[in-house]
Amino acid sequence: MGDPALEVRQVRKDYAAGEVVTPVLHGVDLVLERGEFTALVGPSGSGKSTLLNVVGLLDRPTAGSVAIAGTDTGPLDDRALTRYRGRTVGFVFQFHHLLPEFSALENVMLPMMAGRGRADRSMVECAGRLLAQVGLGERAHRRPSELSGGQQQRVAVARALAMAPRLVLADEPTGNLDTRSADEIFALLRTFNRTAGVTFLVVTHDTRLAERCDRIVELVDGRIVSDRANGRPA
Repeated sequence: MGDPALEVRQVRKDYAAGEVVTPVLHGVDLVLERGEFTALVGPSGSGKSTLLNVVGLLDRPTAGSVAIAGTDTGPLDDRALTRYRGRTVGFVFQFHHLLPEFSALENVMLPMMAGRGRADRSMVECAGRLLAQVGLGERAHRRPSELSGGQQQRVAVARALAMAPRLVLADEPTGNLDTRSADEIFALLRTFNRTAGVTFLVVTHDTRLAERCDRIVELVDGRIVSDRANGRPA
């Protein structure tokens, strides 16, 4: 299968406030093979979002290593880390974080523009194609205020996939949606996972959705306490 999509080894993360040091992650080991669709669950305050920030290269670990697609990210300086993150990792958050003054199409193009400097026809075509895949082809030029909450999150999903990332991290992507919209967003993530082979790590409190993932990893007090394959993913 080649290098894993994600390899986390003995990751610790501490936060310091003056002389007070608060440990959040305690020697976490996690490997995701390419194409896996994994749920990360656990109680509030267990360190799930901290782990996602470290895995997503938004924050550096206090100790341990994070490798994505076979590249050890530890030796990268901040500029190289930002470039590598932009090429290899996509993000979907609970709140869509769309820019209100931009259209859906322009929001999806943002990661491509950040990576390449300025817009060109290929970016427009790629963004339009992704919006069509998430069912919003006819709403490409609508601003976020003209879209429903579920539609806005669909735009966020398309934006996360704009750079064809190896790994997508989703932090409560359905937490702000009603049941029907949540099911639709989950189905979209699953579709991209299966058709494009994108690896997903999804933080969720929704046990119903977690049980539809390939694998469920449980984090408690900054430690993985359970890691099981799910025999009935959907």
